[in-house]
Amino acid sequence: MPSSGPIGVFDSGYGGLTVLRSLTAAFPEYDFVYYGDNARAPYGGRSFEVVYRYTLEAVKHLFELGAPLVILACNTASAKALRTIQQRDLPGLNPVNRVLGVIRPSVEYLGQVSRGGHIGVVGTVGTVLSESYPLEIAKLYPSFKVVQEACPMWVPLIENQELASEGAEFFVQQNLTALFGRAPETDTLILGCTHYPLLLPLIERFVPAGVEIIDQGPVVADRLRDYLLRHPEMDERLTRGGQLAFYSSEDPLRFNASASFFLGREVLARHLPLRG
Repeated sequence: MPSSGPIGVFDSGYGGLTVLRSLTAAFPEYDFVYYGDNARAPYGGRSFEVVYRYTLEAVKHLFELGAPLVILACNTASAKALRTIQQRDLPGLNPVNRVLGVIRPSVEYLGQVSRGGHIGVVGTVGTVLSESYPLEIAKLYPSFKVVQEACPMWVPLIENQELASEGAEFFVQQNLTALFGRAPETDTLILGCTHYPLLLPLIERFVPAGVEIIDQGPVVADRLRDYLLRHPEMDERLTRGGQLAFYSSEDPLRFNASASFFLGREVLARHLPLRG
């Protein structure tokens, strides 16, 4: 008999908490367990092999914590590790469990919102270099045009809670001006990092009028609802008590302060030590 448990949510650090916030709003009765690998964050500049190894370790942790379904709420992990874990590791780890990412749901949503098929993507260096968004978009919408912009300063600014600083304004303006300068016809902008919704008020100031901005949290929540409707056997395995549990590879006290900022509510985490 397949085991039951909470929905697992993983991120290399704090950004996945913006996805968790949307998930708990959409599924308040479900249980969730969040794991942040904050001791080794950020993942953005790491190699495919390292990101894969760290992400696989996190998935194993969440499976051991009882989660039959894990969401990689991290664009870098989704880009560099998801497919390998799904195809190579999952059959041996637990063939009835599932691991999902955030890139595919965001790409699927483009068909509903893009007017002309001109897509912009802002993300970490790792996500941009992986070419995951252009490749995934080409599979579903081969006629769409994609331009990407790596924004290496956005995550450090967010994690230092510099959301309204002159530095944040400078780098957000610089990166968005570069993207729209290269592709002024862009009609839809994907925030390809789960940290970025915290900069949304600033992003909106420097995005041309009429451009649709995709915040991944609500999109992932919507696509998860669709997934569970199509897979009732998984939905039946998800426990419902409205409980939230948090784990971090970093010192919990250090994690709690920043996590509470990202989630908008008090977070009390437990330490889950690294194995490697």
